[in-house]
Amino acid sequence: MQKIVPCLWFDKQAEEAAAFYTSLLPDSHVDRVLRSPADSPSGPAGSVLTVEFTLAGNPYLGLNGGPQHRFNEAVSFQIYCETQAEVDRLWKALSEGGEEVACGWLQDRWGLSWQIVPARLMELMKDTDPQRARRTMEAMMQMVKIDIATLERAADGNG
Repeated sequence: MQKIVPCLWFDKQAEEAAAFYTSLLPDSHVDRVLRSPADSPSGPAGSVLTVEFTLAGNPYLGLNGGPQHRFNEAVSFQIYCETQAEVDRLWKALSEGGEEVACGWLQDRWGLSWQIVPARLMELMKDTDPQRARRTMEAMMQMVKIDIATLERAADGNG
Protein backbone atom coordinates (compact mmCIF):
# COMPACT_ATOMS: atom_id res chain seq x y z
CA MET A 1 0.00 0.00 0.00
CA GLN A 2 1.33 3.42 -0.92
CA LYS A 3 1.91 5.69 2.08
CA ILE A 4 0.36 8.83 0.56
CA VAL A 5 -2.63 8.72 -1.80
CA PRO A 6 -4.38 11.89 -3.03
CA CYS A 7 -8.08 11.90 -2.17
CA LEU A 8 -10.30 13.89 -4.52
CA TRP A 9 -13.62 15.06 -3.08
CA PHE A 10 -16.55 14.96 -5.49
CA ASP A 11 -20.21 15.60 -4.88
CA LYS A 12 -21.54 12.35 -6.38
CA GLN A 13 -19.40 11.93 -9.52
CA ALA A 14 -16.29 10.08 -8.28
CA GLU A 15 -17.01 6.95 -10.33
CA GLU A 16 -17.72 8.93 -13.51
CA ALA A 17 -14.61 11.09 -13.04
CA ALA A 18 -12.35 8.10 -12.32
CA ALA A 19 -13.58 6.30 -15.44
CA PHE A 20 -12.97 9.44 -17.51
CA TYR A 21 -9.49 10.19 -16.11
CA THR A 22 -8.33 6.59 -16.50
CA SER A 23 -9.41 6.61 -20.16
CA LEU A 24 -6.93 9.39 -20.94
CA LEU A 25 -3.52 8.07 -19.87
CA PRO A 26 -1.63 4.79 -20.20
CA ASP A 27 -1.13 2.65 -17.07
CA SER A 28 -4.48 3.87 -15.72
CA HIS A 29 -7.48 1.90 -14.47
CA VAL A 30 -10.28 1.83 -11.93
CA ASP A 31 -9.24 -0.56 -9.18
CA ARG A 32 -12.16 -0.74 -6.77
CA VAL A 33 -15.55 0.82 -6.14
CA LEU A 34 -16.72 0.80 -2.52
CA ARG A 35 -20.42 1.16 -1.87
CA SER A 36 -21.51 2.76 1.36
CA PRO A 37 -22.51 0.15 3.96
CA ALA A 38 -24.84 2.68 5.65
CA ASP A 39 -26.62 5.95 4.92
CA SER A 40 -24.24 8.91 5.01
CA PRO A 41 -24.36 12.64 4.26
CA SER A 42 -23.22 11.88 0.71
CA GLY A 43 -25.87 9.26 -0.07
CA PRO A 44 -27.92 6.26 0.98
CA ALA A 45 -26.56 2.82 1.80
CA GLY A 46 -25.45 1.11 -1.40
CA SER A 47 -24.45 4.31 -3.21
CA VAL A 48 -20.86 4.73 -4.36
CA LEU A 49 -18.77 6.04 -1.48
CA THR A 50 -15.21 5.79 -2.81
CA VAL A 51 -13.45 4.84 -6.02
CA GLU A 52 -9.84 3.68 -5.96
CA PHE A 53 -8.12 4.27 -9.26
CA THR A 54 -4.65 4.33 -10.78
CA LEU A 55 -3.72 7.24 -13.01
CA ALA A 56 -0.45 6.96 -14.95
CA GLY A 57 0.75 4.38 -12.41
CA ASN A 58 -0.15 6.47 -9.35
CA PRO A 59 -2.97 5.64 -6.92
CA TYR A 60 -5.85 8.03 -6.23
CA LEU A 61 -9.06 7.87 -4.27
CA GLY A 62 -12.25 9.54 -5.40
CA LEU A 63 -14.67 10.28 -2.54
CA ASN A 64 -18.33 11.08 -3.00
CA GLY A 65 -18.41 13.47 -0.08
CA GLY A 66 -21.31 15.70 -1.05
CA PRO A 67 -21.52 19.30 -2.26
CA GLN A 68 -19.87 21.01 0.74
CA HIS A 69 -16.37 21.29 -0.74
CA ARG A 70 -15.28 22.28 -4.22
CA PHE A 71 -11.94 22.06 -6.00
CA ASN A 72 -9.97 25.27 -6.44
CA GLU A 73 -6.81 26.34 -8.27
CA ALA A 74 -4.62 25.97 -5.17
CA VAL A 75 -4.14 22.30 -6.12
CA SER A 76 -3.63 21.11 -9.68
CA PHE A 77 -2.26 18.11 -11.51
CA GLN A 78 0.45 18.49 -14.13
CA ILE A 79 0.57 16.18 -17.12
CA TYR A 80 3.87 16.29 -18.97
CA CYS A 81 3.43 15.71 -22.71
CA GLU A 82 6.02 14.70 -25.28
CA THR A 83 4.21 15.93 -28.40
CA GLN A 84 1.83 18.66 -29.50
CA ALA A 85 -0.65 15.94 -30.48
CA GLU A 86 -0.68 14.71 -26.87
CA VAL A 87 -1.11 18.28 -25.58
CA ASP A 88 -4.00 18.83 -28.00
CA ARG A 89 -5.73 15.51 -27.17
CA LEU A 90 -5.54 15.96 -23.39
CA TRP A 91 -6.47 19.64 -23.60
CA LYS A 92 -9.57 18.89 -25.64
CA ALA A 93 -10.69 16.02 -23.41
CA LEU A 94 -10.09 17.69 -20.06
CA SER A 95 -11.40 21.14 -20.99
CA GLU A 96 -14.67 19.82 -22.46
CA GLY A 97 -17.42 21.02 -20.16
CA GLY A 98 -14.84 22.87 -18.08
CA GLU A 99 -12.90 26.08 -18.49
CA GLU A 100 -9.68 27.00 -20.28
CA VAL A 101 -7.66 29.29 -18.04
CA ALA A 102 -4.14 30.41 -19.06
CA CYS A 103 -0.54 29.25 -19.47
CA GLY A 104 -1.49 25.60 -19.94
CA TRP A 105 -4.00 25.55 -17.06
CA LEU A 106 -7.59 24.40 -17.32
CA GLN A 107 -10.39 23.26 -15.07
CA ASP A 108 -12.24 20.10 -16.02
CA ARG A 109 -16.03 19.64 -15.83
CA TRP A 110 -15.77 18.81 -12.10
CA GLY A 111 -13.67 21.89 -11.34
CA LEU A 112 -10.35 20.04 -10.88
CA SER A 113 -7.40 22.07 -12.18
CA TRP A 114 -4.89 20.55 -14.61
CA GLN A 115 -1.72 21.84 -16.20
CA ILE A 116 -1.04 20.36 -19.63
CA VAL A 117 2.71 20.91 -19.92
CA PRO A 118 4.85 20.05 -22.92
CA ALA A 119 8.19 18.64 -21.75
CA ARG A 120 9.75 20.96 -24.36
CA LEU A 121 8.48 23.99 -22.40
CA MET A 122 10.47 22.92 -19.37
CA GLU A 123 13.57 22.25 -21.49
CA LEU A 124 13.40 25.71 -23.05
CA MET A 125 12.78 27.45 -19.72
CA LYS A 126 15.86 25.74 -18.30
CA ASP A 127 18.01 26.79 -21.26
CA THR A 128 21.49 27.94 -20.23
CA ASP A 129 20.98 31.03 -22.40
CA PRO A 130 18.91 33.34 -20.18
CA GLN A 131 17.53 35.23 -23.20
CA ARG A 132 16.13 32.03 -24.74
CA ALA A 133 14.55 31.12 -21.39
CA ARG A 134 13.11 34.66 -21.03
CA ARG A 135 11.63 34.65 -24.55
CA THR A 136 10.13 31.21 -23.90
CA MET A 137 8.54 32.39 -20.65
CA GLU A 138 7.18 35.56 -22.26
CA ALA A 139 5.63 33.53 -25.10
CA MET A 140 4.11 31.02 -22.69
CA MET A 141 2.55 33.82 -20.66
CA GLN A 142 0.59 34.89 -23.76
CA MET A 143 -0.91 31.43 -24.34
CA VAL A 144 -3.91 29.58 -23.03
CA LYS A 145 -3.09 26.12 -24.43
CA ILE A 146 0.67 25.73 -24.88
CA ASP A 147 1.91 25.49 -28.47
CA ILE A 148 5.37 23.91 -28.78
CA ALA A 149 6.21 25.35 -32.23
CA THR A 150 5.39 28.88 -31.05
CA LEU A 151 7.58 28.40 -27.97
CA GLU A 152 10.49 27.21 -30.11
CA ARG A 153 10.17 30.15 -32.49
CA ALA A 154 10.08 32.56 -29.54
CA ALA A 155 13.11 30.92 -27.92
CA ASP A 156 15.01 31.32 -31.19
CA GLY A 157 14.02 34.99 -31.37
CA ASN A 158 11.59 34.43 -34.24
CA GLY A 159 8.35 34.96 -32.36
